[in-house]
Amino acid sequence: MTRYLRSATPALVAVAHGSRDPRSAATISALVDEVRRQRPDLDVRLSFLDLSTPRLSDVLSAVAADGHRDAVVVPLLLGNAFHARVDVPGVVARAARRYPRLRLSVAQVLGGDPRLAGVALRRLSRTAGPLDDPELGVVLAATGSSRASANNAVHQLASSWAVDYPWRGCLAAFATDVSPSVPEAITRLRAAGAVRIAVASWFLAPGLLPARVTAAALATEKNATIAAPLGPDPSVAAVVVDRYLAATHATAERAAG
Repeated sequence: MTRYLRSATPALVAVAHGSRDPRSAATISALVDEVRRQRPDLDVRLSFLDLSTPRLSDVLSAVAADGHRDAVVVPLLLGNAFHARVDVPGVVARAARRYPRLRLSVAQVLGGDPRLAGVALRRLSRTAGPLDDPELGVVLAATGSSRASANNAVHQLASSWAVDYPWRGCLAAFATDVSPSVPEAITRLRAAGAVRIAVASWFLAPGLLPARVTAAALATEKNATIAAPLGPDPSVAAVVVDRYLAATHATAERAAG
């Protein structure tokens, strides 16, 4: 069994949103297992904000009880929206007050790293075929947020794909009450001349919203191909590790300064 240097090496506490769909927790668990495979020297723990267990507050309690002096919470989130800006910091702040000897920091969300876009494109190619088809129209489906900057990040990624590939177009679309919806995006792509429609996934794991995207896409275009979420890909795990390391280094620099 690995012996962790608990006083010197911060624990990595990965936190996902959670879902009533059991496939979501299973996928997130597999992703965290991949993080452990890449970094067996770290104490890597899985947690959720809601709907799944163990909850973040309980995991932070266990980390403190196990003797860690430091822990880095890594949000397994693709957008810097409400959960990243409010929910996670709130739980961490309460834990910091409860365990004053445990120094806690929160890493940046995963979204924005080009490796994630690469995973999404690989998932897309597995279902849509070669990505050099000029008759293809691509919908990049994401959750959607009340925070415009989070939605803009998805729009920017879709725009960059539209430049890089010879498709009829690539449009961001959202599963929640943010425009455009998936059916709206498909309609626009058809109007632009797309013969085939493919939906790329900007979701980390299966769940209610990815299922909603699939249902809406197929109701609008029965022959649409739907890519799988990013899942436990090694590149996604590598981003998790890098977010942890960046937060660890930032904390060390603050302490030294």
